[in-house]
Amino acid sequence: MTTLLVKNAYIVTMDDHQREIPDGGLFIRRGLLQEVGQVGNLPNTADEVLDLQGHIVLPGLVNTHHHFYQTLTRAVPAAQDANLFNWLTTLYPIWARLTPEDIFISTQTALSELALSGCTTTSDHLYLFPNGSKLDDEIAAAKEVGLRLQASRGSMSLGQSQGGLPPDSVVDDEDAILKDSQRLIEKYHDAKMGAMVQIVLAPCSPFSVTSDLMKQSAKLARQYGVHLHTHLAETEDEEQFCLQKFGHRPIGYMQEVDWVGDDVWFAHAIWVNDEEIKVFAKHNCGVAHCPNSNMRLASGIAPIKEYRAAGVNVGLGVDGSASNDGSHLLGEVRNALLLARVKEGITGFSASPPPSTAGGGAGGGVRKLMTAREALYLGTRGGAAVLGRNDIGSLEAGKCADFFAVNLNRIGFTGMHDPVAALVLGQPVDVDYTVVGGRFIVKEGQLVTVDERKLIEKHNKAAKRLLSV
Repeated sequence: MTTLLVKNAYIVTMDDHQREIPDGGLFIRRGLLQEVGQVGNLPNTADEVLDLQGHIVLPGLVNTHHHFYQTLTRAVPAAQDANLFNWLTTLYPIWARLTPEDIFISTQTALSELALSGCTTTSDHLYLFPNGSKLDDEIAAAKEVGLRLQASRGSMSLGQSQGGLPPDSVVDDEDAILKDSQRLIEKYHDAKMGAMVQIVLAPCSPFSVTSDLMKQSAKLARQYGVHLHTHLAETEDEEQFCLQKFGHRPIGYMQEVDWVGDDVWFAHAIWVNDEEIKVFAKHNCGVAHCPNSNMRLASGIAPIKEYRAAGVNVGLGVDGSASNDGSHLLGEVRNALLLARVKEGITGFSASPPPSTAGGGAGGGVRKLMTAREALYLGTRGGAAVLGRNDIGSLEAGKCADFFAVNLNRIGFTGMHDPVAALVLGQPVDVDYTVVGGRFIVKEGQLVTVDERKLIEKHNKAAKRLLSV
């Protein structure tokens, strides 16, 4: 299919003008958006015409932090009520049993969930490679599903015997980590517009790798022009760990190892002060906000309002499916809004809030809360900015034809007077269409690139095996 015409939909562009087009459409050619506007101003024929009367269409959501393999260890009884460090130490021995096939299956499960929630581009942070597993297993699985992938070559090298958190059985030699990182960049990284796969270097966290690996990873990434990613300032425990081991708070430690810049984004970044927010803003570091996981593990509430006021790029992440316990990015948009409002209720309202970059919401400058449109901005353009991609995140001519559509004629949307806010304030739903580069991944509510029934069967079998040893 060379051309696709979408017509009669409520189009939300998320462009600089924040256009919303009630009787709008998209004209797509060879995977790119050619025209976005009123139906009457678009071509009236195409190889395929999709009439989306009664649907709302938005740019594909962008997931900035995930651990696909964790779909195999959801709701593990021993880890259900633990904070981050105890949760990790409970699950590390289970994850040590993962095989290459487990990585492949869990990747397809996570990507399928994401696609059904409107996601078209996702980052994944794979940081342990037991029993011959490789990042290649994930990349091969993602190619079949069809979502864009920022594949992060994670790593752990600081085992318990050296004062780290993970058991020695799941850490790797640092020379081998760097050699494999270089191999993956040279084999898979695509820097061109519309790339389906890009490689990211992602040592896991301050408590699981050495300072030298952080420095060498940064040097290698900048040599090849790829991005850097890690967990940071997720809990108060981490803050104490960094002070005791490195003599710095987490953000100060990142500065020490040359991990600040517009090629770096951090997952969580909850426990930061005003000066550290200024560091992020000065160096254009990005933040992956993971509200569901942060609530699930009782980690805290990230200062999203303060980040945005300072000009820090913020995107959303579903995080590991064993700390969520799902991969529904539209649900993450909703909880980002709700958690921001909870934080406002705790800290008090701003009398003169910073101007919104995403439009919508109440005016007057009094008791300004995060709006539904601002939350969607985080899930689209915010995420694209965090990943350093300007070819996705909005519906504009010349950008990738990545979008999702939801039929508003559902019982849960009845009585909703604002179609955009309905998606966020209403209960999260699975989408009716997800399109990546003009290719259908979800059509009429069904996955079309994988066999969902067979995938569920394989996934459950693998998950059962991991816990039966």
